[in-house]
Amino acid sequence: MAASELYTKFARVWIPDPEEVWKSAELLKDYKPGDKVLLLHLEEGKDLEYRLDPKTKELPHLRNPDILVGENDLTALSYLHEPAVLHNLRVRFIDSKLIYTYCGIVLVAINPYEQLPIYGEDIINAYSGQNMGDMDPHIFAVAEEAYKQMARDERNQSIIVSGESGAGKTVSAKYAMRYFATVSGSASEANVEEKVLASNPIMESIGNAKTTRNDNSSRFGKYIEIGFDKRYRIIGANMRTYLLEKSRVVFQAEEERNYHIFYQLCASANLPEFKMLRLGNANNFHYTKQGGSPVIEGVDDTKEMAHTRQACTLLGISESYQMGIFRILAGILHLGNVAFTSRDSDSCTIPPKHEPLSIFCDLMGVDYEEMCHWLCHRKLATTTETYIKPISKLQATNARDALAKHIYAKLFNWIVDHVNQALHSAVKQHSFIGVLDIYGFETFEINSFEQFCINYANEKLQQQFNMHVFKLEQEEYMKEQIPWTLIDFYDNQPCINLIESKLGILDLLDEECKMPKGTDDTWAQKLYNTHLNKCALFEKPRLSNKAFIIQHFADKVEYQCEGFLEKNKDTVFEEQIKVLKSSKFKMLPELFQDDEKAISPTSATSSGRTPLTRTPAKLTKGRPGQTAKEHKKTVGHQFRNSLHLLMETLNATTPHYVRCIKPNDFKFPFTFDEKRAVQQLRACGVLETIRISAAGFPSRWTYQEFFSRYRVLMKQKDVLSDRKQTCKNVLEKLIADKDKYQFGKTKIFFRAGQVAYLEKLRADKLRAACIRIQKTIRGWLLRKKYLRMRKAAIIVQRYVRGYQARCYAKFLRRTKAATIIQKYWRMYIVRRRYKIKRMATIVLQSYLRGYLARNRYRKMLREHKAVIIQKWVRGWLARTYYRRSMHAIIYLQCCFRRMMAKRELKKLKIEARSVERYKKLHIGMENKIMQLQRKVDEQNKDYKCLMEKLTNLEGTYTSETEKLRSDLERLQLSEEEAKIATGRVLSLQEEIAKLRKDLEQTQSEKKSIEERADRYKQETEQLVSNLKEENTLLKQEKEALNHLIVEQAKEMTETMEKKLVEETKQLELDLNDERLRYQNLLNEFSRLEERYDDLKEEMTLMVNVPKPGHKRTDSTHSSNESEYTFSSEIAETEDMPLRTEEPSEKKVPLDMSLFLKLQKRVTELEQEKQVMQDELDRKEEQVLRSKAKEEERPQIRGAELEYESLKRQELESENKKLKNELNELRKALSEKSAPEVTAPGAPAYRVLMEQLTSVSEELDVRKEEVLILRSQLVSQKEAIQPKDDKNTMTDSTILLEDVQKMKDKGEIAQAYIGLKETNRLLESQLQSQKRSHENEAEALRGEIQSLKEENNRQQQLLAQNLQLPPEARIEASLQHEITRLTNENLDLMEQLEKQDKTVRKLKKQLKVFAKKIGELEVGQMENISPGQIIDEPIRPVNIPRKEKDFQGMLEYKKEDEQKLVKNLILELKPRGVAVNLIPGLPAYILFMCVRHADYLNDDQKVRSLLTSTINSIKKVLKKRGDDFETVSFWLSNTCRFLHCLKQYSGEEGFMKHNTSRQNEHCLTNFDLAEYRQVLSDLAIQIYQQLVRVLENILQPMIVSGMLEHETIQGVSGVKPTGLRKRTSSIADEGTYTLDSILRQLNSFHSVMCQHGMDPELIKQVVKQMFYIVGAITLNNLLLRKDMCSWSKGMQIRYNVSQLEEWLRDKNLMNSGAKETLEPLIQAAQLLQVKKKTDDDAEAICSMCSALTTAQIVKVLNLYTPVNEFEERVSVSFIRTIQMRLRDRKDSPQLLMDAKHIFPVTFPFNPSSLALETIQIPASLGLGFISRV
Repeated sequence: MAASELYTKFARVWIPDPEEVWKSAELLKDYKPGDKVLLLHLEEGKDLEYRLDPKTKELPHLRNPDILVGENDLTALSYLHEPAVLHNLRVRFIDSKLIYTYCGIVLVAINPYEQLPIYGEDIINAYSGQNMGDMDPHIFAVAEEAYKQMARDERNQSIIVSGESGAGKTVSAKYAMRYFATVSGSASEANVEEKVLASNPIMESIGNAKTTRNDNSSRFGKYIEIGFDKRYRIIGANMRTYLLEKSRVVFQAEEERNYHIFYQLCASANLPEFKMLRLGNANNFHYTKQGGSPVIEGVDDTKEMAHTRQACTLLGISESYQMGIFRILAGILHLGNVAFTSRDSDSCTIPPKHEPLSIFCDLMGVDYEEMCHWLCHRKLATTTETYIKPISKLQATNARDALAKHIYAKLFNWIVDHVNQALHSAVKQHSFIGVLDIYGFETFEINSFEQFCINYANEKLQQQFNMHVFKLEQEEYMKEQIPWTLIDFYDNQPCINLIESKLGILDLLDEECKMPKGTDDTWAQKLYNTHLNKCALFEKPRLSNKAFIIQHFADKVEYQCEGFLEKNKDTVFEEQIKVLKSSKFKMLPELFQDDEKAISPTSATSSGRTPLTRTPAKLTKGRPGQTAKEHKKTVGHQFRNSLHLLMETLNATTPHYVRCIKPNDFKFPFTFDEKRAVQQLRACGVLETIRISAAGFPSRWTYQEFFSRYRVLMKQKDVLSDRKQTCKNVLEKLIADKDKYQFGKTKIFFRAGQVAYLEKLRADKLRAACIRIQKTIRGWLLRKKYLRMRKAAIIVQRYVRGYQARCYAKFLRRTKAATIIQKYWRMYIVRRRYKIKRMATIVLQSYLRGYLARNRYRKMLREHKAVIIQKWVRGWLARTYYRRSMHAIIYLQCCFRRMMAKRELKKLKIEARSVERYKKLHIGMENKIMQLQRKVDEQNKDYKCLMEKLTNLEGTYTSETEKLRSDLERLQLSEEEAKIATGRVLSLQEEIAKLRKDLEQTQSEKKSIEERADRYKQETEQLVSNLKEENTLLKQEKEALNHLIVEQAKEMTETMEKKLVEETKQLELDLNDERLRYQNLLNEFSRLEERYDDLKEEMTLMVNVPKPGHKRTDSTHSSNESEYTFSSEIAETEDMPLRTEEPSEKKVPLDMSLFLKLQKRVTELEQEKQVMQDELDRKEEQVLRSKAKEEERPQIRGAELEYESLKRQELESENKKLKNELNELRKALSEKSAPEVTAPGAPAYRVLMEQLTSVSEELDVRKEEVLILRSQLVSQKEAIQPKDDKNTMTDSTILLEDVQKMKDKGEIAQAYIGLKETNRLLESQLQSQKRSHENEAEALRGEIQSLKEENNRQQQLLAQNLQLPPEARIEASLQHEITRLTNENLDLMEQLEKQDKTVRKLKKQLKVFAKKIGELEVGQMENISPGQIIDEPIRPVNIPRKEKDFQGMLEYKKEDEQKLVKNLILELKPRGVAVNLIPGLPAYILFMCVRHADYLNDDQKVRSLLTSTINSIKKVLKKRGDDFETVSFWLSNTCRFLHCLKQYSGEEGFMKHNTSRQNEHCLTNFDLAEYRQVLSDLAIQIYQQLVRVLENILQPMIVSGMLEHETIQGVSGVKPTGLRKRTSSIADEGTYTLDSILRQLNSFHSVMCQHGMDPELIKQVVKQMFYIVGAITLNNLLLRKDMCSWSKGMQIRYNVSQLEEWLRDKNLMNSGAKETLEPLIQAAQLLQVKKKTDDDAEAICSMCSALTTAQIVKVLNLYTPVNEFEERVSVSFIRTIQMRLRDRKDSPQLLMDAKHIFPVTFPFNPSSLALETIQIPASLGLGFISRV
């Protein structure tokens, strides 16, 4: 069959994958011969371009049809190749829980690491007597086949069980022996099997040990022959062992143990019978403590010792012999503790009375001194003399270890002999079945002599296996009389010859062992000289002279030569053996007696085979020197002889093969690791069997089976009575190439792939028939149903419309009549009430006015008469009082003056007499008197001054009194003026009150607007939520319909689109996995490289001598690239922009039109809202500009000017505050996604509360200003000082002082007017905002109304569809979908036409402008004369000419390279570069330097610069790798450098977007593709480091911000008791909130944008960040019961909506970040949905597609109600969920891998920046480079 026929569209193939080994894919296009690329769609849904090997042109393996998947026999597969085998094994093991599978004659057994109930006697009985292919594969089937062939063919059988350590070889052998014992027919005979099983504890204790791969690893091979008599009953058994790992006795690697028996002895040291052994803890002995792991978890060595002793007793080993065994084993432990001290370099000694040696000698029964002597000396014998020579300490230690190994090997053989004696039977053996439990192919990091022997044995077994398979295939072909063609198969005889032939590896090893001074190094050199470059299977490692590589059948293995000679010689000093033979302990000499005496009875059987450690039987008993020769035999020689004997045995029997596979290295039950499985399948020969089978005719059908299966492909005329002839005729028509099949006697033989081709033909035929039947039936049914429904609908419409019209007319008549009656009745009532009130008012007014007039007249008359009387009485009284007063005053004056005159006269007389006498008596006191007189004069002056002041005060008082009187009169006169002023104050107060009312009204209107907005928003949200719910219901219904359509018509377009999307996803996932594996390898490589650098630095520091380190060269780059050829090819394809994922709407084949239209409407609404927002911003800017112009006017000097500016600033700040509040309100109103926006704690609710508070504060400020104005008006009555230049006030105290100084009453009015204007301005702004809100609300109402109408129409359509039968419903939905698509296409066509018109118009304008510019240039050139051109050569034109000549290169000297790297990379500060310079400047500079080196054709300079650059970037990242800014900076520059290398590489694929000038700058001499790969790898490493940095930063915030912090306050309600802790909605200091996460995300995003990172790369980083957030949040949710509640689900959904809002703000919704949160979103939804009924379970199963079954069940189990209204999830409901999800194939892993890093791609992003325009800033310190 031609490839073009098989590799057609939708054909499934297998492609290589580094993680899963093979991945399935589907062809998207037919393959044509000559195609180099296959378009594939992976199962993950991704598309992939698979490049074929240009040399081999080998196509990928085809996948088998589903009917063949899960076959019992792998050879029954149509396509026989490695991926088919692996897939079949995996399906059986994982899905069907079947651990056995046939592969021809091989039984593949996969270890389930779990006890399975498939080994009982009922199973044995079921398999007994059955043919091998009649029942499912089983170890019992293989045993039955061997047993049956032994009885039928009279031929011995062998079952070869092989596999890795831990694969289950011993268990398989045990079950085979159990089967033989059961089916042999005698219960008593089964005791042999029990004895063999009883020997297991003994053999495991002395031959098994703990390794890094297996806690109970068998360190020897064994072949058990189960003997049968003539009646085929078990009569006995014999065991032979091979290659015991003796080196484990004296050395164990880390985390490994010695043989179990030593630890069992140490654990039982406290037993009384073991006191004499003087043992202790295992850590006290050198031979048991080297591995550092003396205990196996879950194993009790004391109990195991008891089991060992019981087994010994059961096998007839007496207690004395048991104690003898334990004495020898204890002696070996004590021997290991013997220490040597050096005398000099060639001799050593043992300390006197050395305790370990003393104990050893006591236990062994030998002389201390003699043993001490021969441990430190050896005897050298020549032909004439014998010398005793001391040995060095190292030689003594090696001799001690060799003695211990020799003793243990002898003891091991002795125990095996006694086991064989116990299993031996005296009855003559008729036949036997051998069970070989042997080690499989091994390769480790360090392989030594043991691995060499093991792999040598596997080579021999593989050769025997290949020959046997080949022989069976030939017999089958001959039996069916099929022409036999020679099949080429792998023959490993050359490898065997390399090992065992003359001058082979073993011969050279034995020869070197005989040399006196032979060493491992000299042996290695002999190997190189003999086989290197002569044998293709022998190689030498590049970096070692002490190792060699052999190409085995399974893999290449590198062996270390160190220790080969020592292990091969197994040298033991003869004198030490003689000392042990002379022991008083009887059992010890028995171990070392001649082999004839030590051979077990069973070894003398007809087979004549001997174990590894015994000499061949041809040696005679009494031959002299026999012991010496025995010790001279090498281990390799013995093993080769034993292996030849084993192969003779196997060749003489019929072999049956059991290959045990270890599915994983972690012992997980039913876990399949493809990599490990493939390694073992290749090593054990299963794939070779497949290859041999596939080379011929692997698929074989009997004629009847073929006829029954493919009868559908035959026509009636082709069916004959002869089935064989019928099959021949049909096959000749179906398959043209006759070489693809052969007709046998009873079967038809097919080549690989032919059965799959026939299955494809059969499926196509059945599908076509099914579609034809469906088409006809559906058309007839739908047509009939449509006509019936149409007729019924017309009748119903007619009656309904008539009834509606009559009801509407009746309603109109009643409404009109009621309106007329109401009009006249209301008019009569109002007019009557008005007349009554008018008459009563007139009567009351007349009486009241007359009464008031009469009272006023009487009062005026009385007042007039009283005034006349008062006038006359007051005049008389005044005159009388005046006359009396004048008379009294004159009389008093006369009397007083007379009295004063008399007193003055008397005083003068007395004074005259006293002075003269005083003068006579006191003539000397004259001076004193003068002084006193002077003082008196001064006092008089003071008195006069005081009197003057008093007089002035009296005058002032009098004037003040007069003034007060005049003021009183003036105030009386201005009383009317005061009344007028009071009226003005009252009017001002009324005005203020009016203003207050206006302000309150404005505030109330604002509140009403807000309330209406909230109400409208709630209605809108309610409507949107209802629409969403209806949309969800409709979508579910539509999905159900789509599913029905898919099942009924698989070739419909929608189905194909769905398959295409799924396959695209699969391919993308496959590609991502490929990238992920490659990038993980890079990560591991970088880690190892860093580790190497660290170790090199440590070595340098330790040695203090600089040594040349290993540096990466070009060869390293090329080898690295070649190592990952497939990955690099994929990486090359990543250079082109990748297709982004299609929108989620396309994932559904038939999406809901309602949902699409709603989405369209919402988009238009958002656009209109944005336009309105821009218009409002422009108006606000105009207002601000007008205010700015007003502020620029000249201002008045002084403190008043400062106060006025301060007040203006306050008003502007208040205005800005109001604008901000308005914007916040608008933003809150625009948030329609969250249904809980208006709930307490929501953003809109908080915004409204904040605005209410601010309005209240503003009202308080206005109240204070009104009080201040009122106090000003009151103080005006007391004093008003003029002040011309003051219009405003600062605070209340200054304001009162200013008012007291004001004299102009207009000042107050002016201040009031200013305040009023301010209020009016604010009012106008509020009015404009109100109008804009009303307009916006009106527009939104219109949109909502249209959406309601659309929704009603959709609901009507849906209701009509639901009433229809299923067939008509499908037709109606399709018709509706076609109509919707047609309308959308028309709209798009209209938009396209408009855009075309616009484009044409712009093109015309562009042509006109270009024409004008051209004319202008021509005119300018015409104005320039030729003379001017010649006379002015030196003009500014020369400068551009130099720029034009600049080539965009930078020149530097070779010695300045380190300085360049230092200044540009090592010491560069990213922050300064990111802020001040162009993005990616270091990358451009480096590339320009590379260009110059390329221009000079200096390859050394290019290589040195690139290597230094890469190493320097690594150093910077190593030094500052935890700084996000640094890592982001160098990731951006590395990508830019990589893009520059691609853009200017000269390759056509990268030059599409270049300008002609940029194309001139391409590299000319060097192809830097290898360095591009290295830079790509470096970028991947930097990206992974960036992810780790941001993960370390985000991780502490995520749980607190996403789960613990209550973003929506008050939702959680009452917490249940017993919680681990309470979460607080208030962020304490040090805790993180969602805002913290958003701020950090903003920081990351801004840093990356500043650094000029590629947008696609930013999207990948954001996707990774969101994955980390989602994974950590979900993992924590799954581990915390207190977080699994309904309210927490609401919190999570709100938090996720905020993250989505952040994505929308940053235009990152198409980055795939939202999809990474899908598991978290579904977990939150799962917490909120109902969890009761079966319908709820179905809804949960369909909703939680991104969650695994384990996660869903975990969330349901953890769900905790937080109040009494909720119920827990019942156990039955969880079981229902599990039952519904039991078929879901998802990962059993509970937690998401938070450390997972998505594979990164670097799409090619060329730069439009011209290199010649780049300037080097001086801040970089790069003055030593120059532009070229």
